[in-house]
Amino acid sequence: MSDVFADLVGQDEAVVELRRAATAAAAVLRAGAFDRAPALVTASAAEPASAPGGVDPSTGMTHAWIFTGPPGSGRSVAARAFAAALQCVHGTGCGECPGCHTTMGGTHADVRMVVPEGLSIGVGEMRALVLRAASTPSGGRWQVVIIEDADRLTEAAGNALLKAIEEPPPRTVFLLCAPSTHPDDISVTIRSRCRVVPLRQPPADAVAEVLVRRDGITPDVAQWAAAAAQGHVGRARRLARDPEARKRREAVLAVPRRLTGVGAAFDAASALIEAAEAEAEASVTEADTTERAALETALGAGGTGRGAAGAMRGAAGQLKELEKRQKSRATRAQRDALDRALVDLAGFYRDALTMALRAPVAPVHTDTAALAGAGAQKWDAEGSLRRLEAVLACRAAIEANVKPRIAVEAMMLALWKG
Repeated sequence: MSDVFADLVGQDEAVVELRRAATAAAAVLRAGAFDRAPALVTASAAEPASAPGGVDPSTGMTHAWIFTGPPGSGRSVAARAFAAALQCVHGTGCGECPGCHTTMGGTHADVRMVVPEGLSIGVGEMRALVLRAASTPSGGRWQVVIIEDADRLTEAAGNALLKAIEEPPPRTVFLLCAPSTHPDDISVTIRSRCRVVPLRQPPADAVAEVLVRRDGITPDVAQWAAAAAQGHVGRARRLARDPEARKRREAVLAVPRRLTGVGAAFDAASALIEAAEAEAEASVTEADTTERAALETALGAGGTGRGAAGAMRGAAGQLKELEKRQKSRATRAQRDALDRALVDLAGFYRDALTMALRAPVAPVHTDTAALAGAGAQKWDAEGSLRRLEAVLACRAAIEANVKPRIAVEAMMLALWKG
């Protein structure tokens, strides 16, 4: 296994900062400074003790971090890699020791990840997590809590997390991932108590290099997928390896040709929504079935002993709660699938805009460059920009909880009218 930061693509400055912090955290442990002064592991320690060799163990380390950046920049990758470096016996993230292996594999006892499947992270889940995170690390190093999509915290969940960040246990580190530090994404009070690690959209060449090196994808396919995914590493991998993902993308990029009238605009909207729903259903059906079967078995389904039937009758509330969680997960999956389609569509109109302006930049979608060029001649720069803004406005509306069908139908009409 290589260094734990090897898959953090195009983020050299962030890697340097995280390595420095992991080294400082190891110095804290060697010095035993957390036993003398718990505040030492925060960035605001007033009188930090010194580790052997004259190293200040508090330099570069703090107890709460926020990883920000656009989708695909590697926020969760960075958080997991940093957690591995903190658990590394060498304090460097070597990638070879048991701490690195188990953290990167998701099995380390002292690293907990919150990956929201639904629309939000509730207060009950957060309180339980904070309570567990307050325990002493079983491995003797750090308790690490990673919260993906921290922008989905409810207000009550955010308050529960804030209290833990304000009064952190000596050996607990919180790693939050969010699109930005805007108050809509993460509260100002939480932000003020965390160190921010900004990540950028990785360049296509760096993404392509990872696909070739790690996934064995041919260089030409890797370069095409990296450009089409607009710097999103995970999406680039799907496009390079999954024929169904490529078919869905082709269907989305055919939308501009289909917009010949009002009826065609509504038909295109229905097709886009139905495709997102089908993709989402395919991604969650197996998990839903497995979860329900496991819960019914735990509640005594199929049992013949005394009280088995009564137990199942009393399980209606738990089954209803499971269905509620699964419905929330399905809604999130639909929105994510639709958003991927909208990103592809925005890339097409971006190409048309750059061609209309004769900007010296490469197209996002090389395979539809000719169609984008024809659109640029027909719409000119102003028309291309209006269409691009319509797609971006649709994404914003869906994020603001406008019903997806209404938002997409409005977008299609705007694209047709120009």
